[in-house]
Amino acid sequence: MRSYNRNQSARSHNKHKAEEPFPSVVYKALGLTGLKAMVLILGRRLNREDSGVRESPAVKRKVLEMDNKSLSNHDVFDFSSGPCHSESILQMFNEFRDGRLFTDVVISVEGREFPCHRAVLSACSSYFRAMFCNDHRESREMLVEINGIRAEAMDTFLQYVYTGRARITTDNVQFLFETSSLFQISTLRDACAKFLEDQLDPCNCLGIQRFADAHSLKQLASRCRSYALQSFTDVAQHEEFLDLRKEELEEYIASDELVIGKEETVFEAVMRWVYYDVDHRRIMLRDLLIHVRLPLLHPNYFVQTVEGDQLIQNAPECYQLLHEARRYHVLGNEMMSPRTRPRRSTGFSEVIVVVGGCERMGGFNLPYTECYDPVTGEWKSLAKLPEFTKSEYAVCALRNDILVSGGRINSRDVWMYNSQLNIWIRVASLNKGRWRHKMAVLLGKVYAVGGYDGQSRLSSVECYDSFSNRWTEVAPMKEAVSSPAVASCVNKLFVIGGGPDDNTCSDKVQCYDPESDTWLLRANIPIAKRCITAVSLNNLIYVSGGLTKSIYCYDPTEDYWMHVVHTFSKQESCGMSVCNGKIFILGGRGENGEASDTILCYDPSTGIITGVAAMPRPISYHGCVTIHRYNEKFYHS
Repeated sequence: MRSYNRNQSARSHNKHKAEEPFPSVVYKALGLTGLKAMVLILGRRLNREDSGVRESPAVKRKVLEMDNKSLSNHDVFDFSSGPCHSESILQMFNEFRDGRLFTDVVISVEGREFPCHRAVLSACSSYFRAMFCNDHRESREMLVEINGIRAEAMDTFLQYVYTGRARITTDNVQFLFETSSLFQISTLRDACAKFLEDQLDPCNCLGIQRFADAHSLKQLASRCRSYALQSFTDVAQHEEFLDLRKEELEEYIASDELVIGKEETVFEAVMRWVYYDVDHRRIMLRDLLIHVRLPLLHPNYFVQTVEGDQLIQNAPECYQLLHEARRYHVLGNEMMSPRTRPRRSTGFSEVIVVVGGCERMGGFNLPYTECYDPVTGEWKSLAKLPEFTKSEYAVCALRNDILVSGGRINSRDVWMYNSQLNIWIRVASLNKGRWRHKMAVLLGKVYAVGGYDGQSRLSSVECYDSFSNRWTEVAPMKEAVSSPAVASCVNKLFVIGGGPDDNTCSDKVQCYDPESDTWLLRANIPIAKRCITAVSLNNLIYVSGGLTKSIYCYDPTEDYWMHVVHTFSKQESCGMSVCNGKIFILGGRGENGEASDTILCYDPSTGIITGVAAMPRPISYHGCVTIHRYNEKFYHS
């Protein structure tokens, strides 16, 4: 038997075993396996080849076989070169286009030819995708002609398609917008719209608005409209203003948001527009002047400039508007119409002034005079009411001032609030002391009606002339009442309901004609109530209060009553005033005798009543009137 050495046998066996490469041994000793080892090995191989040392294919295969095995069961590395990859490809396509390489279609615009790639156009535009990817004639033709756009705009458009960049200028923006709209490239179209918005100024905003309206660009059109409203004084001086259509001009001058320093600016703009083409536009004068707030023009300007204008003098259809302005200059807030409301930009606004009142039954009478702006929701304090210990007095507005008369017990005092000076001034006293009466202004004079003198209800009526500062007696009512509703309408004075005694209420409507100094009875109100309030709006009278939970409307022309809307709760002795063409009901006292702080707003144009705000405190037996106040001159007591 042949003997052998164990060590020799082991050495012989190892000769048949492939030697492990030195680097692998080192990497394994260092704990580097798998992907990391492969990277180092390949790096070593590449470095050797770069230095001129090349390995045999067998060795390379061995390395790859080993590395593939080492990569098994490891994460995948997702590589991305970022946006630069797509940009470089677009750049190369653009170079191909410039060199006419691989182009497969020619777009012809105004005789100018643009070699393009169908794939690029289709990828960017659904318009071209529909053209080239369907069985249209253009999908088979080499030359495609497109009409209705400019060659320069097409050139800029293709620059955007192939590079993602476009140069937008004031010269090409309109045509580039139309081109991008045709080819349905929303990003480029929106960029053109943004460029137009940034270019707005008084000389072009109207033209850009017309362009935006024509292309249904609502955001741009709204921005143009706001700009023109804000800069109307400057806009009206430019040529584009004179080219407005009548309907477009009406939209601007009718807006409460029109920013002007004074209403004279609007009148002058309208007359400039009319005189620009007077032969064709003179017939539109009345329709335009309806939107000019002629009553708010300065009286001197109105007489000298408006009534002195030859075109207006020869336009009988405008006489009614002139008459309205004259009446307002004499009667003040008694003459109310959409044209007597100041635009907020003039600094003036209609506010509701709340005078006095009390917070609860048997509580203290309040000295406060406060005004409420329904647009901003703000309350401001005015000069406190003198002799506020009285209650159940009457309050009314005369022109833009406020009168307070009478009060419990049996007072004859009359105070006038001067809105310009923010002070209370004592004026001529009533001939007869009274409380629970009402006051209203008719044809520039103040009427104090009915009431109670501590012993009986009164039928007497007094008339105040502010120019002579005197109260005079006029014909007494047919029925003596206290706590009625009183309002002037269609040149008559209406006394509605009230209490003839402590236990009964009246449903009578007594009408006073100042021309004949006589009283007549009209159609009865559907309810017999006291502690009710009335206002006049658009030749109609609205009545609320008396714990009715309703608003009733009376048409003096037809002598007819109707129920118009339900309120949210039953109130009496509430305040009621017309402001900004709407009716506001403030405070009042409920069935339990507790005062309320609610403010309701009724819009006759829609028939909708809403709760809009709360008063600073619950209140009843207060006065409510509307005056014009300069926004930045609220005085604090």
